[in-house]
Amino acid sequence: MIPDLSQLLSSLPPTTLPSGRLVEPEDGGPAPYWLSDAPPDLELWARLRSRHPESGLWPLLLTGLSSDERRPWVAGEVSPADMSSPEQHDVAELLARWWAGCATTDEDGGSAVTAPFGQDWPGLATPGDQAEPPDQLADECAEFLVDGRTRLGLVPAVRGADTLAVAGWSGPTNHTGDAGEISAVLRSWEDRFGVRVVGVGFATLYVSVAAPPTTTGHALAVAAEHFAFCPDNVWQGAETLAAYADQLLGAHSWSFWWD
Repeated sequence: MIPDLSQLLSSLPPTTLPSGRLVEPEDGGPAPYWLSDAPPDLELWARLRSRHPESGLWPLLLTGLSSDERRPWVAGEVSPADMSSPEQHDVAELLARWWAGCATTDEDGGSAVTAPFGQDWPGLATPGDQAEPPDQLADECAEFLVDGRTRLGLVPAVRGADTLAVAGWSGPTNHTGDAGEISAVLRSWEDRFGVRVVGVGFATLYVSVAAPPTTTGHALAVAAEHFAFCPDNVWQGAETLAAYADQLLGAHSWSFWWD
């Protein structure tokens, strides 16, 4: 059940928030998030992130579709009632299932794309070595995402990974129609790589990464998870897993886009 957002918002100190409103889903139901009317100042995301343990509200930097900025956040084009709980999913099994579907499709051009693994799922990557404080790094990442189109969103969630399921985000619908699955993977990445969810668009996702891979072998294992999670990052980007892995070495932010 989604907590009473009005009550959670009222617990914030006066003058904390700019003007904004609760957004209800188009198909009805309680509002799953609050949305600012205008782009936030650069420091507001960090202040709200630091208050999350007390407020229960995780901040997101939200952007709309380039051809229609009302979609999905302003228009409430979300379906929280259709999303599962992240706790229902085994991440290793989930990624293995997605890998099997992606690694055997004709679209990837054969096993050269997924070399050195071919069609064999390599399993979950080992945790990274945390070199940066995750929350501080998330604050720095947020500063780079604020622009003239960005809105501030507040979602009632115990952890940032859960916000996509709670909000009812449907960005990866051509890959999975259940944001609860996406949130489950993000929970695992929070634990293993110090990931924090920072920005979400119509079908894009931006996270900060405190413990990225720093060796080629580890980067390949992480790249395999990314390919299962968001194959378009490879299919319509680096084109091969090996080339994509090179991009992940030491990278303190990850971005995803689903076609």
